[in-house]
Amino acid sequence: MEKIFAGTRSAFSLKSDRELERAYLLFRMIQNRTLVKVGTALTKTALRLHLPVEGLIRATVFDHFCGGTTEEDCLPVVHAMYGKGVSSVLDYSVEGKEDEAHFDDAMHITLKIIDFAKELPAIPFAVFKPTGFGRFELYEKIGEGKPLSDAEKIEWDRVVARFDAVCAKSAQNGIEVLIDAEESWMQDAADELVEQMMQKYNREKAVVFNTLQLYRHDRIDYLKKLHERASREGFYIGMKLVRGAYMEKENDRATAKGYPTPICASKQATDENYDAGVAYMMQHLDRMAIFAGTHNEESSYKLMELMQAHGVPNGDRRIWFGQLYGMSDNISFNLAERGYNVAKYLPFGPVREVMPYLIRRAEENTSVEGQTSRELFLIQKERARRKGEN
Repeated sequence: MEKIFAGTRSAFSLKSDRELERAYLLFRMIQNRTLVKVGTALTKTALRLHLPVEGLIRATVFDHFCGGTTEEDCLPVVHAMYGKGVSSVLDYSVEGKEDEAHFDDAMHITLKIIDFAKELPAIPFAVFKPTGFGRFELYEKIGEGKPLSDAEKIEWDRVVARFDAVCAKSAQNGIEVLIDAEESWMQDAADELVEQMMQKYNREKAVVFNTLQLYRHDRIDYLKKLHERASREGFYIGMKLVRGAYMEKENDRATAKGYPTPICASKQATDENYDAGVAYMMQHLDRMAIFAGTHNEESSYKLMELMQAHGVPNGDRRIWFGQLYGMSDNISFNLAERGYNVAKYLPFGPVREVMPYLIRRAEENTSVEGQTSRELFLIQKERARRKGEN
């Protein structure tokens, strides 16, 4: 397989010299753990005190990792990326709201995105988090098999109705919907609900996609059991495959409560688990659709090789590669240039309310070994290339 991800001309073709310099300075800062910690604390304090820092945030970290403050605000980025063959997944990235009004707002925004996307081939997916549509503790209680009060049963019915409204509208309008995974101790209830949506709406193809976090060592078994159910009941499986985002929280809770951690024993074991999940789905592509959410070059090459080995064309709509906006452009744009289906998660929302997402993104970049160093290396390589042309 040709090694294509070192090419920076395509990767950064949409970035002006000024935007490239901003990216360089941003990742230099993110590389410094102390600076991230101090900067995060100062940002939280400034926002809490309502200091006028939103303009500065918008011009730096927000514009690098987010598409805009509204769907319409994202359109210049959406169109520019689609001109290079990269689609967008508009991701309303307001986190931490836990009341019925906000759950309804999140649903209505997702429905609005579907209406927005049905006229735009550049936006083939909608996305939401389970806890955007219902309380974390409610999922947890259901997953543990505890009886619900009458009020909680009514509350859960509203969660189910929100899921159903979004999945139904997605199916009606030809938009696929990605449902994110969260912490393991609430995920069982979310999985069962997503399976209900698959059973209802994935009758002819995968419309509803669940998410497998493959740093969990039990997820391949879950996928195989779901495959058995899908074969038996006659529905298709859509699955976004990721490594995972809650490792420290998962390990800390397992230690505190005295149960075995659900997380793989090592980074290598996680990588092997991820690649095994992709390989299993490729073996059963007649019943499955894959959204490979990864910033890992080797895993991307392995999926490309599997497609080639199985005789699957680069543009087969059952297989998508996905990365986050502002990261791994060397993977996204080089794949798209060769005709693969690629979609960037494009976060949006009011600057102040998206800050928890941005802070988490900076902290995750700091903790993922090699990610920031790779981004910096590629940016420096492109800076040198452009200077050589001048």
